[in-house]
Amino acid sequence: MAAAIKALNAKIRSNKYTDYFCSTHFWGPASNFGIPIAAIADMSKDPEIISGRMTGALTLYSGTFMRYALAVTPKNYLLFGCHAINFSSQLVQGYRYLNHFHFGGREASLTDKAKTEASGAAAAVESKAKEVADKAKGVVGK
Repeated sequence: MAAAIKALNAKIRSNKYTDYFCSTHFWGPASNFGIPIAAIADMSKDPEIISGRMTGALTLYSGTFMRYALAVTPKNYLLFGCHAINFSSQLVQGYRYLNHFHFGGREASLTDKAKTEASGAAAAVESKAKEVADKAKGVVGK
């Protein structure tokens, strides 16, 4: 059994593409791509859910590992690309966080929400008043 496994491993390692596909240089970044995918998906969500501390930590983490990906031998460009995408995504999330919580974005969104709800309530009151006026005309006309 051990000889069969050793032969299979030798067969895999003899081809440079399957060797790369079966290495941590491929599977590490491939599994790590979940972080930038989640950050990109969160860009369309409400900024209220963004954690400033976590965004800062992920930005530093990705910046550090971008450098690490180019410092190892052989250079791991897939890892570099993964962390470059994550670094950029986290910078955007950081901007959204700062804009929402520190530069007046939260107040502006609350004001817009209040205006929208007030105009909706005013429209509901107007339609109800029109219904009452129509009923009163119908009763007075009889």
